[in-house]
Order: sequence, then structure tokens, then C-alpha cells
Amino acid sequence: MSAANQDRAAVAANKQGAQCGAWPSPIGARLVANGAVPLSQLAIDGESVYWLAGRASEGGRTTLLRQRGPGTKEVTPAPLNVRTRVHEYGGGAYLAVDGAVFFSNDVDKRVYACSGDGQPAALSRPGSARHADFVLDRQRQRLIGVREDHAAGHAHPTNTICAINADGSETVLAQGADFYAAPRLSPDGATLAWLSWNHPNMPWQGSELWQAAVGADGSLAPARLVAGGVAESVCQPEWSPDGVLHFVSDRSGWWNLYALDGAAAAAGAARALSPRAAEFALPHWSFGVALYGFRAPGQIVCSYIENGISHLASLDCASGALRPIANPYQEIRELRVAAGSVVVLGGAPTLALEVARIDLASGARTVLARSIEQLPEVGDLSVPKAISYPSSNGRRAHAFFYQPCNARYQAAPGSLAPLIVIGHGGPTGMASNTLKLATQFWTSRGFAVLDVNYGGSSGFGRAYRDLLRGQWGVVDVEDCVAGARHLAARGLVDPERLLIRGSSAGGLTTLSALIFHDVFKAGACYYGVSDLAGLDADSHKFEAHYNAWLIAPQPEAQRLYLERSPIHHSDKLARPMIFFQGLDDKVVPPQQSEQMAAKLRARGVPVAYLTLEGEGHGFRKADSIAGTLEAELYFYRRIFALPSPEPLAPVAIDNLPA
Repeated sequence: MSAANQDRAAVAANKQGAQCGAWPSPIGARLVANGAVPLSQLAIDGESVYWLAGRASEGGRTTLLRQRGPGTKEVTPAPLNVRTRVHEYGGGAYLAVDGAVFFSNDVDKRVYACSGDGQPAALSRPGSARHADFVLDRQRQRLIGVREDHAAGHAHPTNTICAINADGSETVLAQGADFYAAPRLSPDGATLAWLSWNHPNMPWQGSELWQAAVGADGSLAPARLVAGGVAESVCQPEWSPDGVLHFVSDRSGWWNLYALDGAAAAAGAARALSPRAAEFALPHWSFGVALYGFRAPGQIVCSYIENGISHLASLDCASGALRPIANPYQEIRELRVAAGSVVVLGGAPTLALEVARIDLASGARTVLARSIEQLPEVGDLSVPKAISYPSSNGRRAHAFFYQPCNARYQAAPGSLAPLIVIGHGGPTGMASNTLKLATQFWTSRGFAVLDVNYGGSSGFGRAYRDLLRGQWGVVDVEDCVAGARHLAARGLVDPERLLIRGSSAGGLTTLSALIFHDVFKAGACYYGVSDLAGLDADSHKFEAHYNAWLIAPQPEAQRLYLERSPIHHSDKLARPMIFFQGLDDKVVPPQQSEQMAAKLRARGVPVAYLTLEGEGHGFRKADSIAGTLEAELYFYRRIFALPSPEPLAPVAIDNLPA
């Protein structure tokens, strides 16, 4: 028996029986808000490792940290905010190279440069442009990146690949496509490769990989298409140290690694390095994410996903052999490779997300940063189980199931736990099993949680991802409903206390499940979609045509919008609801939640609607994170008449008797 299991067995004998959902818990909302530091975007530059860390206590500011030697230094102190909003979702906000750092500052939207421990100085000029996904052109002393120009007078911004010159002026290098990403310069500086795609595609549906020679004056020769198309998703282009262009493509049905080398390159074809029913990439929601890198020519360190679980391995490009690299992680969000080590951003069921360096020779692991410095006691942590279960039309859905867990309490005899079903956002996204305090907040109070990877989720191949084509609001809903029924039928949860919650696209799943199926007793909707036509009208450029794939192209979409938009079927919703909405949300504007709450209120359905000033699509401030969690808990306990052993601020719930 492992040490963790021995600890669990030791405390089980002394647990008190109590009503599930009403257990006292040491994992408070404030601990969730302040305890989990958002970590993202790794970089290695010589002996230095960089990463971004969120500061919930500073209004959600993101800062750049550097680890070199024994200490960690903050490179960008307040008020600098290392964030870009290209495509609204951002990513790729900085580049660390040759002892210098270049970054996008969200405060004024300008690009800054910083050498060594010097003070950052603005590089780009003031204007209407945003920048992301940088690469340094050493020969020409310029920074190349993606530019999104929000000049007035245009319905949507203009996207290009541009160079920011040393004097702050900018030169457009590639234009004409709707979107660009991942400009990558060959080691000799002679060739630039990049990705592009056009409406109505999203990048995980169809994208193209181009390359062009860079002239003596810095301009590009006519570009050549080398991979991808309208039905093939290409991502993560990278040059090997010896100048071979690599990329990831889903042409086989799985995002696998390819190289444009040797005879294959001469014939205009790419060579599959290690064909496998696994995903070596994630959907391009944000810039700069990498799941592979080079330790030497012909030698790759990579992460791939099988059945929702990440694996770390070394790949020999000549033989295609994959050799596992020992590590404790079951989710690897990104990695960066140096000659003798790999730095990963990873987590596992009992490990919150962390930045760690793994020595490739010895296997030694050094943790550089933790999203949660002080974890709860092991007896208070619920370890999820990966499950698959039958859903509609003969397909199988996937999920992580968390049972209630508390070191001091267990279910009273004869009682079952209420279940919270979570539909992730995206909807082309993925639920992972990494330890999250926000999930343990519920399980430590006696709630069970089912985190669903419904049809359409990434991590299970293109065919599974394509299950949502034309079926948003149907397949995702059916899989969440089937998951709740599956657990209830097996006596694992209380069938009379089934709840569903979701954010963004998961909000549509939540509302649709409550409207079109009589399974869930209440729901929580975080900045969720309720009006598909309104989403089209208000959406930003990146997702302006997403619904054409998720629902249908116009004009057919109009009929389906009426059928599937919760706002048009609110008369069928009789279950209590709580809505949370950031007032600065540009992805799902506030009127979506406002209209839905107003309709329920007018019909006498119990409803609560909470708005948050200064929050956008996803909450960043500590007060917002803690306040919404406590409000949601208060709401569920009122709905089910559960006692509350902890003080919670009352929430105004219209149409609910005192």
C-alpha cells in the first residue's frame, strides 16, 4: 500500500457521518483564489528559465519571472502586465533570447524590450495594434511577430506578420489571410515559416504552413505552401538545430509529428516521425504553446496525449522510436527543451500545476514554481478516476469522476452525494485531471464532481473532435446528461440532487441540459452563451464564424439557432439558476446573461444574477474568484435546504421563498 493510501486508511476510521454537501472544509474560497497562481508560457534562454505567473491579488496582473541559479527574479514589476489580446485569447506574450526579453504590455498595448536586469523600454510605437508570438531576426536587428491592427473604421481587425524594427517602425511581411500564427525563422535566418488560416475555419479545423526565403533587404520572396489545407490542421512549426522544418498535422486523424527533410522534402511531402493514435498538440486557442522541442539534431523531447492523459518521451527522428521519460505528471500543458534538460508545465491528480526542470541524463526533477505552495492534507483531496460510459447514438463519452473526500467527514449512513457535472469551455477544449483547488472546494464539502470530455473535446483524435460538427448544444449536452445518469444508475450519487455548471461554451451546455432534459435540478452559468445569433452579432474576429462549423452555415443556421438557443426556450426552464457575468466580457457580452436571467425572473423561476466590474471572459481577481465560489455554494445549499457550517454572504435569489 502506498504512503498516500495508508494515510487515507488511517483517517477513514475516525470520520464522522454528515449530510453530503454540508461538510465543513479547510479548503475555503479565499484559499482557492489566493492559493492557485496561474502559470503559463515557458521559455529557456541559456541558463535562465522564464515563465508567466498571474497575480490575482493585483487585479489579475500577469508578471514575468526568471529563475537563474538559486533565486527567482521578477522581470516585470507592477504596473507592467505581460499579456496580449491578439485573437482575444492571447498567449505568446513574450520572447526571451540572447539575454534580452521582449514582451507585450497589456497596460498600453505596446511591445517592450529589456536587456539583463535593465529597465524595460518601449520598442513599438503607440497605436491601434496588438502583437504576439515573437521571434528575433538577429541579422536584421528586428523582432518578427503576429500583428492585429484595431484601427478604427473596420468591422474586424487586420492580421498580418510584421517586423518591428529597432526604431519602432513596422514592416508587414505577410498579409492577405484572415489569421496568422507561429512565425519561425530558420537557424541561418534565411527562411521564414508561418501558419495561416481563413474564415470560416478555426485553426484546429484547417490551417496552412507556408515558408518563404528572406531577402537581403528583409522582405520575403513569394511564399510556398508546404503543408495543411482547409481540412487539415497544422500547428507548432519549429526548425531543428540543423535547419529542418518540423510541424504537427492531423492528416492521419491524430495530431502527429512530421519533418520536411531529405527526399520527402524535395518531393514536397513530409515524413511522419512516429505515427501513433495520440495527440502531440492542443487546439490553437492561444499563441506560443509547444509540446515538443529539440535536444539535438534528430532528437526530440515531446509530450503526447492518449485517452486524455499526457506522456513525456524522447523521440529519435530517424527510427521513430519513442522512449518514455519518467515523470509524475498526467497533464503536460507545454514544454521547452535545452541540451540536457526539459522544462515542463505539468500537473497530476495530487500535484497542482507546476514548473519543473527534468535532467535528461539522471532523471532528477527540480520544481521551480508551484501554482499552489501549500497543498491541503492528503485526506482532503479527491483523486479522480478516468471513466468512459455509453451515450447517445452508440458513442462513448469520457470524463473524470471525483468522489467526495474529507479527512474528517463521510456520507451519513444511507445517504448519497449531490453531483456537480462540469461541461468545459471551448467547446473545443479538454478537461484534465490535474489537481485544482476549485474542484476540491466542492468534493471536500461532500459534493461529487464529474468533469466531462464530451464529444468534440480535444485529446481523443480528430474523429472525436469532429463529433461536435453541426452538433453543438446536442452532443455535448447528451454526454453530460448520460454521465449523470450513468453515475446515478450505479448508486454513486443522489439522483434527486444532480447539478450542472459551465462557463462560456459550457454555459450553453448547462442551459441546454436544463431546458431539453429533465435530469438536473439546478445549474450555474458563468459568462455562458444563451443566444447563438447574438453571439454571431457580437463575437470578435477569431470566433466570428465558429458557429458555421458548430451549428451550420447561414442561412440554415437561423433555423437551428432558434432550435438550440436557450434564450428562445426559457419557458421550458423551471429549474433554479445562478448566473455570473464579467461586465467587460468581449467574447460573450453581458446581455446574454442579462436577458436569460430577466426571462426566468419574470416567469417566477428562482434565479440569481451576479455581475463583476472589471472582469472579462474568465475571472482574474481574487475577490471575484472567491466571491463567485461562495455565492454558488450558498445557492446550492439554499436550493437543497442544506445547513451551512461556514458563514457565507447571502445572495439575492429572486422567486425563492425565505
